[in-house]
Amino acid sequence: MAQRTLDGLRVAILATDDFEQVELIEPRKALDDAGAITTVVAPKSGSIQAMKHDEKVDKVTVDKSLAEVSADDFDALVLPGGALNADNLRVVPEAQKLARSIDQAGKPIAVICHGPWLLVSAGLVKGRRITSYHTIQDDLRNAGATWEDKEVICDRNWVSSRHPGDIPAFNREMIKLFSEARISRKVA
Repeated sequence: MAQRTLDGLRVAILATDDFEQVELIEPRKALDDAGAITTVVAPKSGSIQAMKHDEKVDKVTVDKSLAEVSADDFDALVLPGGALNADNLRVVPEAQKLARSIDQAGKPIAVICHGPWLLVSAGLVKGRRITSYHTIQDDLRNAGATWEDKEVICDRNWVSSRHPGDIPAFNREMIKLFSEARISRKVA
């Protein structure tokens, strides 16, 4: 049985249609197994379309729409990738606001693949170390981030990875970061 280091930690998983399925499903399973309470948040209610690269696969039920949540409802944020998901989500003002509010509160953010596009559009990457899918490295650098081609990067309250192949390291560091943030919040 997995160690339940995140019992009761409330995690928003923010995505929209055409997210990369494995980048939402696998981190969510790791979080659920560690005892976190995960909530899929999207711009609209109902369900969102998952992708396996460029092919449509399953749909995932949206637990709450962006209109129904605030940063106060969560202790952490996960941003899965998928180019179309990230490109569409980055221009949603409510998504930017949620990411900004969570970051400004010092809460942890785990982001993979194209997911950092939202952080760029929310004005959060300047001065940060981050990795992502290689095709968006110029966007991150141009927004003031230090981009590195590494399996996983931890920078303050963020953990980032490049692609689905990095998910084991991503999940390990995400659980570690979320657990450390939980402990420091209890102490504070």
